[in-house]
Amino acid sequence: MQMTSRLALMNWLTGQGLTGLPESELLRGFCERCRAEGLELSRGLVVIDTLHPIYEGRGFRWSDRPSNESDVFEYGSTAEGDAAKSWRRSVFFHMLEHGHDEMVIDLADAPSMDFSQLGELVEKGHKHYLAFVHRFGENGALGLMDCLYSCWTTRRDSGFSEPELAALRDLVPVLGLAIKSGQQVDIARTLGRVYLGRGASEQVLGGRISRGVTERINAVLWYSDLRGSTGISESIGPDEIIPFLNDYAQAVIDAIHDAGGDVLKLIGDGVLAMFTGEDMADARRAGLRAEHLFRKNVTALNARRTADGRPTTSAYIGLHVGEVFYGNIGSEDRLDFTVVGPTVNEVSRIASMSRSVDRELLASAEFYKGLDAAGRRYLVSTGRYALRGIGRAQDLYTLDPEVDSNEPVTGAYERYLAS
Repeated sequence: MQMTSRLALMNWLTGQGLTGLPESELLRGFCERCRAEGLELSRGLVVIDTLHPIYEGRGFRWSDRPSNESDVFEYGSTAEGDAAKSWRRSVFFHMLEHGHDEMVIDLADAPSMDFSQLGELVEKGHKHYLAFVHRFGENGALGLMDCLYSCWTTRRDSGFSEPELAALRDLVPVLGLAIKSGQQVDIARTLGRVYLGRGASEQVLGGRISRGVTERINAVLWYSDLRGSTGISESIGPDEIIPFLNDYAQAVIDAIHDAGGDVLKLIGDGVLAMFTGEDMADARRAGLRAEHLFRKNVTALNARRTADGRPTTSAYIGLHVGEVFYGNIGSEDRLDFTVVGPTVNEVSRIASMSRSVDRELLASAEFYKGLDAAGRRYLVSTGRYALRGIGRAQDLYTLDPEVDSNEPVTGAYERYLAS
């Protein structure tokens, strides 16, 4: 590949990396442009570790022939099990262990090498293999994302020529930089969703990071906490406490997300969430839908935990609606993007009142009154109560017991929630 062609490809990678072209498209464009200049790539693979609560890293593939393989894939931990065995037999692991940055293999020699996946490449007609490990410096690493792995093959019997190897040595780092840039943006979005919540993350990454930047919104608020969690935590081993909390947090958060809500805060075993929309009657229905989904999640979870001999519980849930301030609150260098206001205090008091009246769901009068006529049929008053720290008493509502005990009513309620 001539120097002018290399520079043109570098410029293309730089420009597309800056505009945010997806990594799989960067790899495809790179490989196709190499082939157009006579560098007969038959396959390209780029792998990079990441920061994600589920996945250890992400990979991108390109092939010169149609394949059932996906262009993008994610992988879990390589620390144990079959994944660890496969990783330790890989060319990349060998390179890391021996401090190699580059490795060239004539695939005719693959049968004599104990490397995973080389045999499969031979079966598919690839002849020559080139692997790189580009390490990031201390200031360029982000958690486990400390290097970029790539490998390249050709079907040409003579393999890669020395000029072609030199071209790839020049070009792959530029491709790697563009892919690393895209992954850093993806990590920022992932961390935002995981630690701030979906809606707050969009707001913050959209530029709303100044203290005091808030807006008044109407929202349905959800507050829940676990029944008897303190006693359960004292009765189980320390190593069981976090799995216990995680199991029930998963049940709550999945239900809220599936109903279209946004989790704002995890407070010990408590969860603060909100449901918004142009039609607040729909937002109220979404809150009820989340509560219903949570009960289903808990039923399945408790069955599993009982089978394992582990303690089970459920949660008290309060639903309320009103105006809140939504935005950045805190100091100049430590902010929280959340909701504040009297409505937030009231929903936590409503959830606390659930213990006193022995009801797993309590909804405020404001929540009840804003439901459509069909929704109000499924709620009944538990009485009028003065909430701690709240200046006025109000009626609180719970689900009609027939929703759980009468099958036709249960079916009608589920159809209402789904409508």
